[in-house]
Amino acid sequence: MSKDNLQIYNTLSRKKEKFKPINEGFVGIYVCGPTVYGDPHLGHAKSYVSFDVVIRYLRYLGYKVRYVQNITDVGHLTDDADQGEDKLEKQAAIEKLEPMEIAEKYTYNYFRDMDKLGVQRPDISPRATGHIIEQIEMVKKLLENGHAYETDGNVYFDVSSDKEYGKLSGRSVEEQESGSRINTASDKKAPEDFALWKKADDGHIMKWPSPWGMGYPGWHVECSAMSTKYLGEHFDIHGGGLDNQFPHHECEIAQSECAFDQPFANYWMHNNMVTLEGQKMGKSLGNAISLDQFFKGEHELLSRAWDPQIIRFFLLQSHYRSTTDFSEDALSGAENGLHSLQDMLRAIDNEQEGSGKTYDLDGLREELESKLNDDFNTAQAIAVLFEELKSIRKAINSGQTPSNIEEVKTFLHDFVDGVLGIWPEQESTTQNDKTKQLVELLIDFRNKARHEKNFEMADAIRDQLEEMGIKLMDSPEGTEFKIEN
Repeated sequence: MSKDNLQIYNTLSRKKEKFKPINEGFVGIYVCGPTVYGDPHLGHAKSYVSFDVVIRYLRYLGYKVRYVQNITDVGHLTDDADQGEDKLEKQAAIEKLEPMEIAEKYTYNYFRDMDKLGVQRPDISPRATGHIIEQIEMVKKLLENGHAYETDGNVYFDVSSDKEYGKLSGRSVEEQESGSRINTASDKKAPEDFALWKKADDGHIMKWPSPWGMGYPGWHVECSAMSTKYLGEHFDIHGGGLDNQFPHHECEIAQSECAFDQPFANYWMHNNMVTLEGQKMGKSLGNAISLDQFFKGEHELLSRAWDPQIIRFFLLQSHYRSTTDFSEDALSGAENGLHSLQDMLRAIDNEQEGSGKTYDLDGLREELESKLNDDFNTAQAIAVLFEELKSIRKAINSGQTPSNIEEVKTFLHDFVDGVLGIWPEQESTTQNDKTKQLVELLIDFRNKARHEKNFEMADAIRDQLEEMGIKLMDSPEGTEFKIEN
């Protein structure tokens, strides 16, 4: 494998670029984490499954990776700007709990559901409320550098002081001004300026002492403070959802580069959204289906429960920068595809050393790596896997198990399990084995009936098994079966 061929689409340059880390052999990556005021939904799954594969593949290539993903538990306002209620406080009032009870509850639910999806946990999951000191220090630095101003306990970033503001989103200051809300905060110098620190009124629950009085941080400053604390003032990759490109990530770049007078992140990666009937799926739009509802089948748009692995596979079948449109038909298609892929993996994994032709493992490795080296194209990698596994399975069924089958199995574990995270779960060696033996016995009876031209009996066995969710598949190599959910 080679680290030299990895190409990443950089939102900052709007093109694919060869990946070159700042420090040889090490990658520092920061991905914007959830705001923990509600359960994670399919949109969250798209983002964090996508970046999970990025992290896994970087490690597969031999990089030492430090993965930082924050938990936003304060400062994210209901209009995602400088006005409105804090989302944690609003939900706390609805559920009649303390804001930190809300944060604990939904942080737990977030990691619970990510674990089910096979998403590996970040190396560091810093919380905004645990880094108030660092955020205050960054605000002080921006004031000292002349990039911010304070008015009556509020501190704002002065966008006019940063000549490069807008380089990530491509928006000019004039465009931002024309699109600004009419109700711009009266103490701002300009509509596009954004809050670094907000003055808290008497009724505000989440607040801390600062040089400017009691208050709380703006949404954007937390990510700059925490990413640079754990990755340095200049690091490799910053990721997040496309909806965060503006204003959140634009503001991050501005405040970070103005505070430290050097580049912030070299590569900016943005995953696209999940849509439902063409509209973005999200909590704020009221059309989100939580992951827990998917797993339990408890939503009016769902006819049944869905296994987390099926959802992961469904998401990996589209490129992370492409829109993923949700429907149960699409999930059903993903389920069939995943079961087919995993059936082939199980059959190959159960094979012993054979005497057939040596399989071109180097060719498979190069082909799969070429797909992920092309901006982590999981959809194309899965397509290659299907074709090649069929070829290996065909050789096994014809009695020509490749002589290097053990090496093939080792590689498949490394790539399918280690990178894609879709390896079939271990089947029980008791109940599942007995079920398999009983089905194979019935297949033997059916084959005997067919041989004796008792087609009525053979069809009856097939039909009864199908009613039980066991599908028989006849081929020149014999009869196989598949247990459907």
